[in-house]
Amino acid sequence: MKPKTRRRIGFAAGASAALAMLLVLGSDAGARLHAAGPANTGHGDLACASCHVAAPGSMRQQVQAVVGRWLGTRASDVDVGFRDVENPVCVSCHERADDRHPVARFLEPRFAEQRAALAPQQCVSCHAEHRGARVTRSDVGFCRHCHQELALADDPLEVSHAALVADGQWDTCLRCHDFHGNHEYVAPARLADAPTVDLVRRYLRGGASPYPGPVRVPARTPGSPLKDK
Repeated sequence: MKPKTRRRIGFAAGASAALAMLLVLGSDAGARLHAAGPANTGHGDLACASCHVAAPGSMRQQVQAVVGRWLGTRASDVDVGFRDVENPVCVSCHERADDRHPVARFLEPRFAEQRAALAPQQCVSCHAEHRGARVTRSDVGFCRHCHQELALADDPLEVSHAALVADGQWDTCLRCHDFHGNHEYVAPARLADAPTVDLVRRYLRGGASPYPGPVRVPARTPGSPLKDK
């Protein structure tokens, strides 16, 4: 075989392999190969496009905007490749009318200190994606940022909430209270009857729910109609 022919065959084979690789990486299955990490609990079957939307403009325009930001000729940042995944994307599947801690509540002026400490107005502050977990905030005592002065006039718990606060037992909160209130669960009157801290932590990492009741409003499949109560 002539050298020129071999080069042509080699070039064609290389081009075919590169094209095949691009097609694989461009597919949804291939996109997972270069994802930032494993999908969070419940997201494993979602298509990447369910959450990731292409950023406006061509790649050249996006790069020019980034350079402009570096040089100080542009005031705002720009998304490159894909838009940042923000609350509307999360809420499109997880919106619940009776959410006990909706992110919009934390936009109120009275929560300025909490926004500075936790950024609870952003879903990804507790649910950063591609971590292979349900909740990615490691501090289960975050309730202290809002409930330091908690005291109930007719406390139903055998150990008063005020006593738990005084003792700094913030890891007990999620034993009795599902943060978003999305489980049919009545808080027990005794801590001994509540799920253990270990069970709660396991749940946050992606394990089975420690709360005995069923889910009130399951997450919707992307694109399905709203069916909340």
